[in-house]
Amino acid sequence: MKKIFPLCMALLGAVSCCKKTQPGEPALYSAADFDSTIDGKAVSLYTLKNANGMAAQITNYGGIIVDVWVPAKDGAFKDVVLGYPKLADYFVPENTFAGAITGRYANRIANGKFTLDGKEYSLAINNGPNTLHGGIVGFSKKVWDARTFTNDAGEQALELIYVSPDGEENFPGTLTTKVVYTVTVDNQLRIDYTATTDAPTVLNLTNHAYFNLHGGDHKTSVNSHRVTINADRYTPTDSTLIPTGEIASLDGSALDFRTPTTIGERVLGPDSAFNYRDGYDHNYVIRRSSPDVVEAAEVYEPSTGIVMTVLTDTPGIQFFTGKSRVQQDETAPFYRSAFALEAQNYPDAPNHPDFPSAVLRPAKLIAKRPFTVFRRGSCSMIILRREPAKRRFPPRFYGFRSPCLSETAFGRNESLFGENGWSEY
Repeated sequence: MKKIFPLCMALLGAVSCCKKTQPGEPALYSAADFDSTIDGKAVSLYTLKNANGMAAQITNYGGIIVDVWVPAKDGAFKDVVLGYPKLADYFVPENTFAGAITGRYANRIANGKFTLDGKEYSLAINNGPNTLHGGIVGFSKKVWDARTFTNDAGEQALELIYVSPDGEENFPGTLTTKVVYTVTVDNQLRIDYTATTDAPTVLNLTNHAYFNLHGGDHKTSVNSHRVTINADRYTPTDSTLIPTGEIASLDGSALDFRTPTTIGERVLGPDSAFNYRDGYDHNYVIRRSSPDVVEAAEVYEPSTGIVMTVLTDTPGIQFFTGKSRVQQDETAPFYRSAFALEAQNYPDAPNHPDFPSAVLRPAKLIAKRPFTVFRRGSCSMIILRREPAKRRFPPRFYGFRSPCLSETAFGRNESLFGENGWSEY
């Protein structure tokens, strides 16, 4: 059985140490600081670039996105992923998922249990009473087989493969997963997931990169980032972040990002029935009328002019603002210094028959295409000074097309857009 998950989106990383913004080429991390052997398998750091100067560094340990360099409006390159300069930094418990592929099941499974074809499976509990991101030793802690290649479009790519044996973390079936990272000619970081299984299993793959569009040393809060999410519903949760089963409207709530809103506007505002002062950690139901790739979210930082657009064909996207990283002292370094947008199935879907199915069976083909797109005002036909502050996702709107973005990324005719490439307001 095969499952393909493509994603186009902007990436974030873990807290990036002391790397400075460079006016010229990106200041990449040293590959030597990632060279290692774990469980008899070689670990390395791989660099992907395009002609625009965009660069991404990825290690085959957990498929971690270590950094992503994109040009800001002043021409300087900014590292927008919160990543670490050495492999050993990722062994610290609080950095376990930073930038990594998470699986077999990303997000949570209630009480570490699910039933498949009449058989109950019990998983390791590693997050309160629940299973998080695949268990104790999920995909984020595995060394993946790796090879670099250049695709037919002349784009640099990294292919990662991991074979998860039957019973690993007590999930059924031998699962072979392939993840391909590509830096495209138009400043996309594309992630394609493919998986095959020899027995029915459950699967939910995503990447847990943390982003900060200020770049630089990443000590600056992301509260000024303007976020737009293409969703009018979400999945409410209980106190342990397990969905209640309800699909609720966002109307009138502090979670509604259909119009561009800064991250800090509500978490720093007065308390209300929706008290998210500790940050966001919610699954949004992406609005769509077909299974095609659509724009799920956009994040814009006015000071750098960097825009990050997330496109995917997954049913949901988790918006996370580093709640676990919030410190008591709001002036402390790294206070609210990151956000994540994780394209995914719904949390705990195996235990909710009304949610999109997470079951993967032999000989089945499913596609997941997530993409991360970075752009700035110098792009043809895009005027960064025209801040999209009034934009709202109307009922038939699934994203806007930038001339920097390949139309084929959407897999559809782009007739929804105005003559200048922007959506109608």
